[in-house]
Amino acid sequence: MKPAADARPPLNAATAGRIEGRGGRRLIGELSTACVLFAISAALIVASRAVSPAFGTWNQVIAILVLSSIVMVVAFGQQMVILIGGLDLSVAAVMSLGGVMLFAALGVSPTALFWGTPLALATTALIGAVSGSGVAFLRVPPFIMTLSMGIIVYSADLGITGGSPAGQSSPLLTDLFAARVLRVPPVLYVMAALTIAAILFQARSSFGRTVYALGTNPAAAYIAGLPVRRITIICYALSGAAAGLAGVLMIGFTNGATVVMGDSYLFPSIAAVVVGGTSIIGGRGNYLGAVGGAVLLTTFSTVIDALGIAEAWRIILYGTVILIALLLLREQLRVWAARQFALTRRRPQPNAGETSNV
Repeated sequence: MKPAADARPPLNAATAGRIEGRGGRRLIGELSTACVLFAISAALIVASRAVSPAFGTWNQVIAILVLSSIVMVVAFGQQMVILIGGLDLSVAAVMSLGGVMLFAALGVSPTALFWGTPLALATTALIGAVSGSGVAFLRVPPFIMTLSMGIIVYSADLGITGGSPAGQSSPLLTDLFAARVLRVPPVLYVMAALTIAAILFQARSSFGRTVYALGTNPAAAYIAGLPVRRITIICYALSGAAAGLAGVLMIGFTNGATVVMGDSYLFPSIAAVVVGGTSIIGGRGNYLGAVGGAVLLTTFSTVIDALGIAEAWRIILYGTVILIALLLLREQLRVWAARQFALTRRRPQPNAGETSNV
């Protein structure tokens, strides 16, 4: 039988205060990281005038923010997965699928933007949920599960379209990037609203708090009765939906769609999250930091392009950022692994006939 709901000791005021205090200090530290990243980006933009007189201007700032907006969207879903200690390597293929689906729908009907977008997002969220189910129920490692799902989605997309998606763009999507409202493209206003919503969702919603709890200590979350499997599936579904939304936005940015248009966003989505201060072992991070990481990486990428350096060096940059972050976190990884091992050994085993509500 399941233990009674009130079998766990209640959380007293002193303990709650300590937890709240630690959460507040952690949030201040994460926001400080984001501010540092924005400051470094601003310094790089100013210093880039040495490369070209056209750099360091308002137009360059706008261009960097627009280019980083797609990375920000993908990074949100990637961060939700990393916060629970996972990883989503299918975002590139899922992003391409979302864009190709809407691109094809727009070729059928000009009004398809209003029904095709929800359909594309629902499809990509379902793909993410399948990945999450494999991780949660079948216990397939996230790396293997999402990599396999990415290959399946890419192959299906390639087979259905023959490598050449047919369709058209939408003027509304194009205007998000091409139009100007107070000298700023509308997509940046959209991203500002999405950023605020994402920060509040992670920090203030009950689901966001359970995500941090699961990422901080999966064994304790299980013992506490949190719906670990459901949280895992939802996080991967959010990652799929975010990737699909990025694919939709890419139609307006490029005025078209290809089956490989998401390939260049896999490593940046991971690097932006990691350099933004999110712990690769889960439980710590803030979306504003991921936004700062996306802006910083895009600024680096812009300077690399201006210097005429090959695309391969950009990938090396992303890999180096992730490697450095992992090296800085190696002590945390060691402590976390030791803690999980100890908790697993102490974890009570259910009696015969007992079932878990997780």
